[in-house]
Amino acid sequence: MLRFSLLLIVTLSAWVNGAQAAECPQLLQGELQKLRSQERIDLCATFAGKPLVVVNTASFCGFTPQFKGLEALYQRYKDQGLQVLGVPSDDFRQEADSSEETAKVCYVNYGVTFPMSETQRVSGANAVPLFKELAAQSQAPRWNFSKYVVDAQGKVVASFPSSVTPDDPALLAAVEQAIASQR
Repeated sequence: MLRFSLLLIVTLSAWVNGAQAAECPQLLQGELQKLRSQERIDLCATFAGKPLVVVNTASFCGFTPQFKGLEALYQRYKDQGLQVLGVPSDDFRQEADSSEETAKVCYVNYGVTFPMSETQRVSGANAVPLFKELAAQSQAPRWNFSKYVVDAQGKVVASFPSSVTPDDPALLAAVEQAIASQR
């Protein structure tokens, strides 16, 4: 009886995990290490079914002051379900050498409260799966602070280059479209 119970538990667990994976959009399948933390960000558990803005960031880029605008965007729309995810990257050679320094720029200098990951690869063959899928649905980042607006179903509705600021009317319209997708 005990063997049967254990087999039933294992089978049900595998079925539930398989069903959850099937419901999770390809874009959100995976995890990222949270900045300056032992915690991991389960992309599906955290962002599935929610509108999302994903941004590849860098601490020493001319666009780094956009952190302030990204935080304002997050604060403006978070009660409507918007999530923002910052992903530091040194792909363009402008990220800090240490997590401590990256965290200081984000959290202390710019007051970021949305989730930030540890430094990741965001372009090329070694990009993390999240950015490979973003590139497949739109285009790979060409520089720091590329912005991707993702709807509640995990589809990229718009992507924007570094020069587009977080308060740009086109980006705001895409965010509002993504927010409407969750209804």
